[in-house]
Amino acid sequence: MTIAVGQKLPDLTFATMTEDGPKSLSTAEIFGGKKVVLFGVPGAFTPTCNNNHLPGYLENYDAILAKGVDTIAVVAVNDVFVMGAWARFTGSEGKIVHLADGSGNFAKATGLELDLTERGLGVRNQRFSMIVEDGVVKQLNIEESAGVANSGAAAVLEQL
Repeated sequence: MTIAVGQKLPDLTFATMTEDGPKSLSTAEIFGGKKVVLFGVPGAFTPTCNNNHLPGYLENYDAILAKGVDTIAVVAVNDVFVMGAWARFTGSEGKIVHLADGSGNFAKATGLELDLTERGLGVRNQRFSMIVEDGVVKQLNIEESAGVANSGAAAVLEQL
């Protein structure tokens, strides 16, 4: 069952890359007492994710924070090293928190998984965005098509 507005995010651990190497971050550390914009992508470096989805959040970084958001984060079913490389490649390092959900635990626990096994990609995230306050989902936008109309930065800005 897909997580819904009003529900609390599951208590899980992600990995993120730091200057000192990989670091574990719990759901409580990321979302507790904060207003967070989280967006999920099927994969780092994939065409739509890399060329359309993440850039919108980077371009609108200041405008999103000006709406009272503490953190912008992206999650993908990739390992922490891929997510760290993607952060450096896109210039989003230090702005957008890149959360590695390497085994897809978050994707499965929230019902936001997407089975791309037939394409050789395994289980990934659906493309989505959410506004989370103190760990509770306040807005949830799941893409129904291949674009970023519902889950992009412009849509989130309108909701904030």
